[in-house]
Amino acid sequence: MAAGEPQADCLFCKILAGDIPATVVYENKDVLAFRDINPQAPVHILVIPRLHYANVGELGSAEPELTGKLLAAAAEIANAEDIVEPGYRIVFNTGAGAGQTVFHVHAHLLGGRGMQWPPG
Repeated sequence: MAAGEPQADCLFCKILAGDIPATVVYENKDVLAFRDINPQAPVHILVIPRLHYANVGELGSAEPELTGKLLAAAAEIANAEDIVEPGYRIVFNTGAGAGQTVFHVHAHLLGGRGMQWPPG
């Protein structure tokens, strides 16, 4: 299977195909964003590229322009969700040891509450 192509066993590819419902908050030709079903903050939105890459390292190496578009979309969504002030967090978990459970790269956009450092 070529990089970037949908994978039949991928949850997020199924959401992109419309086979699994999601609460979509943003979409364009490159990116889809939807509310996380297990939110860890008042605002918890997953921002994914329409192309399938397993993690942010793969995406960044193969499609640096798309990586930028993903981050720009997250910033636009943060503005629309009114979390720019006092701040928000964008998290990419890469690998099972870092907490990645769906191996289609996705940014967690988190806001609406105070964030601690280190994150844990």
